[in-house]
Amino acid sequence: MRAPAPRYAANDGVIEAAKVALGDMLVEAKDAVGEVSLTVVREKLCDAMLALRDTPGLEYQQLSEIAGVDYPQRAERFDVVYQLLSFTRNHRIRVRVTTDEEKPVPSVTDIWPVAGWLERETYDMYGVLFSGNDDLRRILTDYGFRGHPLRKDFPMTGYVEVRYSEEAKRVVYEPVSLAQDFRNFDFMSPWEGAKYVLPGDEKAAQPEAKGAPTPAKADAVVKADTAAAKSEPAQGKDTKTTESPAQTGAGQPHPGNQPGEKPKDPDVVPTKGEGQNK
Repeated sequence: MRAPAPRYAANDGVIEAAKVALGDMLVEAKDAVGEVSLTVVREKLCDAMLALRDTPGLEYQQLSEIAGVDYPQRAERFDVVYQLLSFTRNHRIRVRVTTDEEKPVPSVTDIWPVAGWLERETYDMYGVLFSGNDDLRRILTDYGFRGHPLRKDFPMTGYVEVRYSEEAKRVVYEPVSLAQDFRNFDFMSPWEGAKYVLPGDEKAAQPEAKGAPTPAKADAVVKADTAAAKSEPAQGKDTKTTESPAQTGAGQPHPGNQPGEKPKDPDVVPTKGEGQNK
């Protein structure tokens, strides 16, 4: 019998304990959809993380993930979100700071060394700077990549495309050239009908009124069905009664491999008294 998975601890009392531990470092705390989310002051991020890790009753020992969120309409457009896990309490919490393209976020690599890779991903995808990270290089995109792909203002097609050039015998970067324009989607229900004529539909006769199933009249449909029924040939008149080669399709009255059909000079002459003919 399997042991049941341990249940996550409830959120009761977590926000109150975080407020006491963080003090003025805490900007906002909320419990939404069963998850506790804390927003802390960016400059005091490392102190807040140490308090969440070392305070009894909180004890969030592990940094599980760092992710970025882009809100271009805000002055500080980026959210840097940290997911923490408490092993002793089996509870998760989310910590968030806000920043822009220029203000760096303090690195937490001195607290959790794994943050080095996660901060590099956030920088590569969003362009968020981290002060204290000595190896802030791109990690997911190629060398010389322009821009940050997960920003909302980054073009979906990118700036360059990569291909192998047979002439240069190497991989080359070229400006993006689309074979066709992006399609425009109106997301209209197909049962409502489009307000424009699709390519090719201009050849078909349009219905007399909106919602009409067919431009043809009912009596015209009945007459067409009657004429089609009269013109169809009767089926099943040639009933098979024998098994002659003409009906079975065998083509020969015997299955072949008769003595008269064998070659006169076979390629292999069996040796008497030896091998399988012995």
